[in-house]
Amino acid sequence: ALARAMDSFAGKGGWRVNPGDGAFYGPKIDIKVMDAMDRVHQCATVQLDFQLPIRFDLQYTTDSKEKGEQFARPVMVHRAMLGSVERMFAVLCEHYGGKWPLWLSPRQVMLIPVHADFNDFCQQVRDRLHDEGFYADVDLSKATFQKKVRNAQIAQYNLQLVVGKNEVENGSVNIRTRENKVEGEKKIDELVEMLKQMRKEHL
Repeated sequence: ALARAMDSFAGKGGWRVNPGDGAFYGPKIDIKVMDAMDRVHQCATVQLDFQLPIRFDLQYTTDSKEKGEQFARPVMVHRAMLGSVERMFAVLCEHYGGKWPLWLSPRQVMLIPVHADFNDFCQQVRDRLHDEGFYADVDLSKATFQKKVRNAQIAQYNLQLVVGKNEVENGSVNIRTRENKVEGEKKIDELVEMLKQMRKEHL
């Protein structure tokens, strides 16, 4: 029955039996992931437990009217989606090498005004992004523009949003990626939709 379930879920050939690795209390499914260095880590586990319901004398009503069949023994399911949260976090840290995708990143967006005159506009954009559920900062330091961009890249912000006179007049931002690729100018509403799409698609 478990093999049929796995064929239905993962497809034939999409899973394999690991002889001798079964638990004494019932069959289990281990889901393993591979990191950027091709190392295998156990992630989630789903286990069927026939023993604990017996030990706890668990029963449920069957709605049967026949004597002796009014109750039946359940099967317990243990479900651990991450196994160890700490271990899974360590796997993600090594896999991404600190370059977190937007949907996981603790530093998603840095707004960079090219002059102090544009600080207020940057703070308005930051507040809008916060309201939309994104993490955003504004670099209000007196560093040069090139230094601000470099600092944001070193801090691994996914996007740097550059704001100058044209952007303020157009209600837009100029987008640079963490890899210093210039994506160009976008209106604030377009930016928000782009970020939402990236988050939805786990980019």
